[in-house]
Amino acid sequence: MVATVLRLRYRLLGNTLGRSPWQLVGFIFGMLGALWLLGIVASGLVALSILGDLPTARAVAVVGGSALVLGWVLGPLLIAGTDAMVDAGRLAPFPLTRNQLMVALTGVGLTGIPGIATSVAAVATIVLWMRWPVAAVSALPAVVIGVLTCVVASRLVTTVSTGFSGRRRGREIVGTLMLGLLIMLGPIMTGIFGMLDAAGDLSAQVERAGAILGWTPIGAAWAVPGDVAAGSWLRALCKLAIATATLGLLWAAWTWAMQASTGRRATRVARVAKQGVLGLFGAMPTGAIGATWARSLTSWLRDPRYLRQLIFIPLFPVLFAFAGGVHGWLFSASALMVALILAVTGYADVSYDGTAFAAVLSSGASGRADRWGRVLGAASVGMPAVIAVAIVVAAVAGTWDSLVPVLGGALGLLLVGYGASAVASALVVVPVPAPGDSPFRTVPGQSVASGLIVFVVMGACLVLAAPAYLLAIVAVATASAPLGGLALLVGMLVGAGVIVAGVTVGGRILDRTGPDLLQRIKAFPI
Repeated sequence: MVATVLRLRYRLLGNTLGRSPWQLVGFIFGMLGALWLLGIVASGLVALSILGDLPTARAVAVVGGSALVLGWVLGPLLIAGTDAMVDAGRLAPFPLTRNQLMVALTGVGLTGIPGIATSVAAVATIVLWMRWPVAAVSALPAVVIGVLTCVVASRLVTTVSTGFSGRRRGREIVGTLMLGLLIMLGPIMTGIFGMLDAAGDLSAQVERAGAILGWTPIGAAWAVPGDVAAGSWLRALCKLAIATATLGLLWAAWTWAMQASTGRRATRVARVAKQGVLGLFGAMPTGAIGATWARSLTSWLRDPRYLRQLIFIPLFPVLFAFAGGVHGWLFSASALMVALILAVTGYADVSYDGTAFAAVLSSGASGRADRWGRVLGAASVGMPAVIAVAIVVAAVAGTWDSLVPVLGGALGLLLVGYGASAVASALVVVPVPAPGDSPFRTVPGQSVASGLIVFVVMGACLVLAAPAYLLAIVAVATASAPLGGLALLVGMLVGAGVIVAGVTVGGRILDRTGPDLLQRIKAFPI
């Protein structure tokens, strides 16, 4: 049965790649990237096995293996990549026991590009121990345990974050926390390396880290061959026991999580709105523009896919403060980055609507009214957020003299982005996560071309808003107040002009291509 699942998985993959040349290109590039990384790893291991000593080999094996396990744990759908074609939900109709299902999912994880690359890299570590034949022999079962730990831990995290108890809100919270952790991983690693560098000899610190990690669940399996090579048989057996127990506990936890996520029936409680209460629809002006404005603003305030953009806005200044300090230019330009991110989000507005876009078409609202409503909804949230970030950054860094030009460049980027998105979202739709999906979930149907669209929109924003942010840069560099005021004026005027042009052009395109967009949305894999 497991072999049948794997054959079906590869048949689905072949059919998908055969239908989409761009997905085939992306798949080939993914394989080439994996081969390139494997070549680098193998070359380094060979060089280390010839030139390195035992303490260095032990430290590299343990630290590298621990990082590999952490990678699979922290980014199960970004790095390891749960196969969207074969998951527990899709296999539910098959006559599989829970253990068979888990074995099949483990096999799927091992036979994907990340799984194959991880397995090959892990087996290549045996080269490190060729000068110690007994250690090389003991490395094989240790490597098997280490790779299985990676995959099972990834599947456990995926099950918990995407389907635990069937509660959509719980999935959103877990996914958002994990995404925040990944975003903050850079500053965390910067701090760790800074402490190591301050401590003196980096190689000695790595060896010390390897000695500690070798007794932890994430590093025990990778430390076994090194202890065997050093003749420490008791320590090797203890670490092998830790690694085996870790794999067993992860399997048991995954079994419990699978039972919790598939064994309970989700109950839904109908929520009845109070009579006469229309929310934002009752507060906005009547007509097509007002209704679209209310719907767009409701999405920005309630849809987790939009809310994540707002939740992580405060993280940008924090990241830039770690990178260059509160007096660095990156921190001072935080508002511009926030504006750019918020501006390009709107290119997927119609994609986020999904099949509900049919209601927009059937309402009879003109494309221009739809464009205006979406721009107003996004601006109701985006403009206050950008202004708030600019003010807070100026207060923290004490750079009040640069507040006006920074606002000019940031608002110019934001408004220009609204105009560009008004055209882009009327031209293209892309596969996007469903409202309740984890932010790490691989979206079926995504391709290289769809992933490049956001960069095209971003490039258009940077080109169109160049007069505003270039003036802002000159104003800040020369400490010129008149140029700062001019940057703000130019940003508002250029942004307003691009919005008017974008709404006009995008509205006409939407009137013509609306039904085609809906058909393309319906054709996306589910």
